[in-house]
Amino acid sequence: MSGLLTQRRILVTGAARGIGLATVRRFVDEGANVVALDRDEAALAMLAQSAPDAPIRVITADVTDSTSVAAAVANAAELLGGLDGVVNAAGIDLIAEFEAMTLADWSRVLAINLTGPVVVMQAAFPHLRAAGGGTIVNVSSGAGLSPLQHRTAYCASKAGLQMASKAVAMEAAAFGIRVNTVCPGAVETELFRSSIDHEPDPRAAYEAIRARYALQRIASPDEIAAAILWLTSAESSYVTGTAIAVDGGRTFH
Repeated sequence: MSGLLTQRRILVTGAARGIGLATVRRFVDEGANVVALDRDEAALAMLAQSAPDAPIRVITADVTDSTSVAAAVANAAELLGGLDGVVNAAGIDLIAEFEAMTLADWSRVLAINLTGPVVVMQAAFPHLRAAGGGTIVNVSSGAGLSPLQHRTAYCASKAGLQMASKAVAMEAAAFGIRVNTVCPGAVETELFRSSIDHEPDPRAAYEAIRARYALQRIASPDEIAAAILWLTSAESSYVTGTAIAVDGGRTFH
């Protein structure tokens, strides 16, 4: 690897699986010191055991609990000796017809996908300022750019995250902090598979999703991690307040 993140101190949420896990591994390969945060303690333990010699610390926290987040971010900064970057990859999906969606469903999706990243950013902000600048990359979705049927809460949460990120970027620039958003399309993760497997014909559902994409395939988590790496590295030093579609061409196809 090229050492794009040598000695960078980075917190990754939603780090135990999928895009978050791929990001942790890619960042470590690029020289970063990483704190992996997730609410799944067992999955974090497996991550730590899989790379015992890697510069990865793990912290269990739920992004919907602001008190837990404040303590976790402070702990991460202490473990790393400061923070230079944050990646918000924690998120959930919800497939529900609009009339069947409950207020509890709506509230839970927004709490994890929108409020959670905002709370993490707020908690991390003083540490990034103290470091003299840094990066925040929020994982949104192509569904925040172009809507999907039966995903009202999910689309709203991801579109909201993009606009929140742009607004924070305007304030953060004065402190040398860049804030950007990655908008993936369908990615081969447990979250994606869980949405497919509940369909009457999972194979047909998979093919229907694949056909939406100009590239005619589903992404790997590593492909999304590569975009997150670029936005976290100095290679994107003049990029802030943007939402980058990494979606195989669905939002224009």
